[in-house]
Amino acid sequence: MMPRGTTLAFIALPLLALSLAYYAQSSSSLLGPAPHLGTGLQLSLALSGLIGYAQAAVQAPFRFKTAEQPAQVVLDADECDYTLEPRPRFSRKIIAVGDIHGDIGNAERILQMAGVVDENNDWSGKVDVFVQTGDIIDRGDDTIELFNWMEDLREQALAVNGIVLSILGNHEYMNAIGDWRYVLESEKKTFEPRESRLQAVTTGWLADAWAENYTTAARLPLHGLLGPPNTDYPAPEGSAFARANAGPLSHAAFSFVHGGLAPTYPNLQPFPSAINNLGSSLLHRLRERKPQPQPHPPSSYPGLPAGTTREEARLYGGDGPLWYRGWADEDDRKMCRMVDEVLEKTGTRRMVMGHTPQFDSIAARCDGKVLIIDTGISHAYGGALSALSIEYTLEPVKNGGWKEQEIVKALYADNDDEVLAVSTRDLETLW
Repeated sequence: MMPRGTTLAFIALPLLALSLAYYAQSSSSLLGPAPHLGTGLQLSLALSGLIGYAQAAVQAPFRFKTAEQPAQVVLDADECDYTLEPRPRFSRKIIAVGDIHGDIGNAERILQMAGVVDENNDWSGKVDVFVQTGDIIDRGDDTIELFNWMEDLREQALAVNGIVLSILGNHEYMNAIGDWRYVLESEKKTFEPRESRLQAVTTGWLADAWAENYTTAARLPLHGLLGPPNTDYPAPEGSAFARANAGPLSHAAFSFVHGGLAPTYPNLQPFPSAINNLGSSLLHRLRERKPQPQPHPPSSYPGLPAGTTREEARLYGGDGPLWYRGWADEDDRKMCRMVDEVLEKTGTRRMVMGHTPQFDSIAARCDGKVLIIDTGISHAYGGALSALSIEYTLEPVKNGGWKEQEIVKALYADNDDEVLAVSTRDLETLW
């Protein structure tokens, strides 16, 4: 009879070989040797999750000689010394920027300062994910340049396993609806012919980009084991990421919306698809209007299209994710009592939003669980030029377990950086 150890070795070694092959491949990736966000290909994502599971399953019951394994620096939790162990360190860097409002000059300065782009305003490769939380349009003249730049960055990032996540703000929706109260006459002249602007934001190139590459909400997992961006929480039954999203890493994610996720908003689950499906259906109704109404002003306000459902109207309402201001305006004692309920429902640890300008600095409320990143960076406001930085690491610890850390900072072009939140957790397992 074959010894138990030998039997287990026959089972484990093929999985280990597969893990090492994946480790070698992913070491060349900007996101490092661990399951990452990927390029959107489901096969790649499924393989990442499978290999992560195989690595975790193999490493838990076995202790291999370090000379036979890829060497990694590992933190000793007790003595703070370092040793060698086969489990890889994982890290992810995320940059988020709030309302841009038609100012490409300030936007370029901020993205260079934050390391998102290089001196030529091309994707730098120094960050893993860039998130913009909406309101690129209105109050300035640079609509065409800004949206074209976002699409260029999206393509450049994708080529090197980076990600650009784009959120729609209330001003993008306003333009699609026909509410042009904040459109400058000088901005209209940048469209040739001038009348082409209406087509662009309703059925043309801008409307196409919003439908294909933008969402109304985003859930960004901090670790690839939880799935790619916008993996739903709760994960659907049978999902490749269901187990990780129910385990120790389950809420290791951030939410991003333009306005805010109100405690009273009824469509928080599954997050974010419940919101994004409503946004997609409302944008589709707006595209299908025939003829498209003339914008207000000077014409009368067209309102939401015929056939808009109650849920779609609620999405665009005062406590919907596009317009809600409660996290910025309400009293701390009142709002912070409700923040954990929203985070629990959305499978996240912190929520990030723009919409309500803070002007002087990024606001961190409720112990950093609420982050308001609109600082009025457009010249229309003259606020602080800022970006939010999120640095996430998952370190293997000597003799087993993991040390997880989030460092959240506010970055400023004209002032010193500010640490907004630091969180460290010890994990026995990732599953």
